[in-house]
Amino acid sequence: MKQLFPKQHVMGFVFSMVLSVVALAVLVFDMSYKMGMAILLVTAIAQALVQLLLFMHIGESEDKKTLYTNIIYALFVGVVTILGTLFTMIWGYQML
Repeated sequence: MKQLFPKQHVMGFVFSMVLSVVALAVLVFDMSYKMGMAILLVTAIAQALVQLLLFMHIGESEDKKTLYTNIIYALFVGVVTILGTLFTMIWGYQML
């Protein structure tokens, strides 16, 4: 019966909820910009690690090269999407 209960998934879910509450506290307590961004950055990185390690089982794969290549590609696509959005919406890209 012990093997049927997903202890790691429950712990990951609880930890994700705690991280979300900490991130919400930044808004509720109206922290300074620098303090708020530091807390949000730390919680975002911790949240990404929880998702990768506990829910996506990143450490359990035999083929590490393909796994890390996919993660780097996903980060690249995310950065290009964010920078493209900033370029078109904020930095004044004009269609001719």
